[in-house]
Amino acid sequence: MTVGYTVFDTPIGACGLAWRDGAVVGTALPGSTAERTRAHLAKRFPDAVDSPVPEELRAVVDDVVALLSGEARDLRAAPLDYRDVPEFNRRAYDVARAIPPGKVLTYGDIAHQMGAPGSAQAVGQAMGSNPFPIIVPCHRVLGAGKNTGGFSAPGGVETKRRMLVIEGAFPEEPTLF
Repeated sequence: MTVGYTVFDTPIGACGLAWRDGAVVGTALPGSTAERTRAHLAKRFPDAVDSPVPEELRAVVDDVVALLSGEARDLRAAPLDYRDVPEFNRRAYDVARAIPPGKVLTYGDIAHQMGAPGSAQAVGQAMGSNPFPIIVPCHRVLGAGKNTGGFSAPGGVETKRRMLVIEGAFPEEPTLF
């Protein structure tokens, strides 16, 4: 089946969702404009068709909008198409999906939960190539010492921090402590 995608508004900008056969194949955090988000999705999925969201995925879009509005939402039920995702990454994403809004884990925490201590760097690489940001909440995964570290999505670390503030994991303003 052809990949479909859509761009939708959220409180932090236009996000995107791509799907195939009733499952999400990718998401896009907001770019500076809806057109940039659309262009990002079109580049990732060159044969995709800009389409209305299928009814079976409407709740995913609604939940992403609600989550980015500050409502606690559980996106673990969102169906993901893992067919192009390496097994290690899939396992890391499954652990990350269990992190509730307002909470964080480190890359090392995820490695330990996967039964792969010492693979924090590999977990970081998996999060950096996450095709499902927000649904797989890689923004809730931090470096050692709860450092925000890098974030490859549009807006970088500022977007990550903004999402964590919305979810209540970080204070509104940075403090000395």
